[in-house]
Amino acid sequence: MTNSNNCDHNCTGCGEDCNCRNEAPAKKTPLADTKIKKIIGVLSGKGGVGKSMITALLAVELADKGYKVGIMDADITGPSIPKIFHMEEPAYGDELGVYPNLSAKKGIKILSINMMLESEETPVLWRGPIIGGMVSQFYSEAHWGELDYLLIDMPPGTSDVALSVLQDIPVDGLLMVSNPSKLVSMIVAKTIVMAQKTNTKLLGLVENMAYVLCPDCGKDIYLHGQDDDSANLAKRYNLELLASLPLDTHLALLADEGLIEDYEGHYLAKVVENLEKD
Repeated sequence: MTNSNNCDHNCTGCGEDCNCRNEAPAKKTPLADTKIKKIIGVLSGKGGVGKSMITALLAVELADKGYKVGIMDADITGPSIPKIFHMEEPAYGDELGVYPNLSAKKGIKILSINMMLESEETPVLWRGPIIGGMVSQFYSEAHWGELDYLLIDMPPGTSDVALSVLQDIPVDGLLMVSNPSKLVSMIVAKTIVMAQKTNTKLLGLVENMAYVLCPDCGKDIYLHGQDDDSANLAKRYNLELLASLPLDTHLALLADEGLIEDYEGHYLAKVVENLEKD
């Protein structure tokens, strides 16, 4: 495939003679009523490390400080943001695009594929390029209005969806999520390298599920040992380790009940401080 005006820069089926690989495609243009100051991607590369939880907590932390916040759930095949915020109403739209729903207590704008399906258990059986296209539409065809921060909850991996976000959407920075495991650190490193190769700013690293607070003695229990895998990962790639969160049963219960906005932990305060400095 050779470059042309119709090239979508999805090189999945291209041969070695493709000459568009090193050319950045034009960013998508949002609707006229969308004014977003900063777009932040939250990703890991590894599933199960709590990207959605970190995204939700960061949105709540920002909203508590008076910022107008939105969450774009880019995990099309495994969306969990609506459940965390108890979003049961379907999204609605007009001839121009779709309107995000508002969270009950903080007014966080949220858009997810689960708000467009028959039920929360309906699977999305789509190929990668279609999923990537849907994620791009979530940005360019949604009435986000005026936002200080739009957070993008990314799915695992470094392929179609991640590339669609980084190529189609003007992302201002990426927040990496890991946990204290050598296996997870190895996968997260791949995503860090992806960000470097696409010249995307890295904001720092958040370590999730780092320890458990013993309810009896009050001591921190490190389930993965204390080898400082996350700290070593951050140091290796010249990143700042911004936060270390425990495995908190209270937080998990609130998320299951859709009451994440009631959580009072402020583990991501330093992340917010760094965002405010940029």
